[in-house]
Amino acid sequence: VGQDITQIREITSEQERVADDLSRLIESANAPIFGVDLAGKVTEWNRKASELSGFSKQETMGKNLVQNFIQAENRQSVSDVLQKAIAGTETANFEFVLMSKHGKRFTVLLNATTRRDGKGNITGVVGVGQDITALNQVLAESKRVADDLTRLIDTANAPIFGIDTKGNVTEWNAKSSSLLGYSKEEAMGKDLVQTFITADYKASVDEVLAAALIGKETANFEFPMFTKTGARLDILLNATTRRGPNQEVTGVIGVGQDITRIREITSEAELVADDLSRLIESANAPIFGVDLDGMVTEWNRKAATMLKFSKVETMGKNLIQNFIQAENRVSVAEVLTKALAGKETANFELTLLSKYGESFTVLLNATTRRDGKGNITGVVGVGQDITALNQVLAESKRVADDLTRLIDTANAPIFGIDIKGNVTEWNAKASSLLGFSKEEAMGQNLVQTFITEDYKASVDEVLAAALVGKETANFEFPMFTKSGARLDILLNATTRRGPNQEVTGVIGVGQDITQIREITSEQERVADDLSRLIESANAPIFGVDLAGKVTEWNRK
Repeated sequence: VGQDITQIREITSEQERVADDLSRLIESANAPIFGVDLAGKVTEWNRKASELSGFSKQETMGKNLVQNFIQAENRQSVSDVLQKAIAGTETANFEFVLMSKHGKRFTVLLNATTRRDGKGNITGVVGVGQDITALNQVLAESKRVADDLTRLIDTANAPIFGIDTKGNVTEWNAKSSSLLGYSKEEAMGKDLVQTFITADYKASVDEVLAAALIGKETANFEFPMFTKTGARLDILLNATTRRGPNQEVTGVIGVGQDITRIREITSEAELVADDLSRLIESANAPIFGVDLDGMVTEWNRKAATMLKFSKVETMGKNLIQNFIQAENRVSVAEVLTKALAGKETANFELTLLSKYGESFTVLLNATTRRDGKGNITGVVGVGQDITALNQVLAESKRVADDLTRLIDTANAPIFGIDIKGNVTEWNAKASSLLGFSKEEAMGQNLVQTFITEDYKASVDEVLAAALVGKETANFEFPMFTKSGARLDILLNATTRRGPNQEVTGVIGVGQDITQIREITSEQERVADDLSRLIESANAPIFGVDLAGKVTEWNRK
């Protein structure tokens, strides 16, 4: 008695192919993925999870996830999430801290999904994570920049105001208050043009602000403003469009310059320009698939969101010819060709351009796709958008390079210490002035090595204060050169901070005032000699001021 099991075999083969694809996708995904059974024991642990945590698949399989691989302070919350998923209640975007085998700290955003068998019975949980450590650092840096910008606006030595889309005041810095006499409380929420602009300039100022509200910025627009007491000020204004996170116009920021006195002295105005721009992109992973001919067979939601090409627009199209930049086509073709030959590629970096010309830097893993019989059917690419991270790193490097060059070429002795008091900066001027090379100074304890015994305590006190955020200006003390010559130094000690505002040391900017001290001392000596000469002279000497009042009357 026979049974035609062709269709069953085909279904089974297809199921095995799908399962194999899923297994390879999980293993090669650029996101940490783990699975546990009903007892909480590890059943899945992909390559990214191993790379992130430092624990290999062999070290984790069959071990209790929570007890063995989750930090003590997170065990209860992670256990609750897993128990909910085992009961059928899934959790999205659960954030927790993962500590690697080697002590490195990672912040992970987790989706906990219930796992079921063919009959719908719950068999465990699959957790798909996203390493948001770098993203959090970028966001923290963005917040720091935003805080810096807020402080910059409020403390700037130029009047700065902002309006919303209705023309009402949203920013009014301290300089605007001191210049115009209106406090921040008096200005906020008021219509800028109607309240603070004179009648004959209302139309032109309103026109400039209206243009900025549709993206047409204006530089160096000159108009008069009157203070609360009626005094006229000439203001040079840059009106810049203010945008939200999605580039929607939210108002106008106006950076002014009081050119009243400049107008009285000269007709040439100095321009103030403020260019503010920062965009941070946070995303899940874009995933695409191609067949043996390079035609798109997969295009997930994140790929569509990021590149603005819908799934309908991409399916069946040649990936390289239609969606990869010309300069990257050869390298991407090589990666896909290798994957189609079974040689997979991890962390391949390329640039993608969106439908509307937006450029993204993507880190790509190209994984071979196979059917149920093991035949290669295509490639699955899992990407990670690292655009914002690269921009921040490049900008941070640029600022650091600028600062290093500034310190090294400054015409003032500059040194830096770490929190232990050891030298971390020693510029060319410090070397030429004191005779100690950078190599001789670096790593040495500043106070113990370069400060004379009678000033060690006071200098140490100034540096210790700066290490807790209490900065000192114009602190005077002597230093001796390598050859023994005494120098009088005037020092500003400034706290140095890291990206998370933690104190990392002190930067000291000095001024050699030895010659000034010598000149001052000589002047005091000459003045003293003259005073004694006048007083003891054998001739009557007197002095008067401009009003004829006696200022000198000697003994004679």
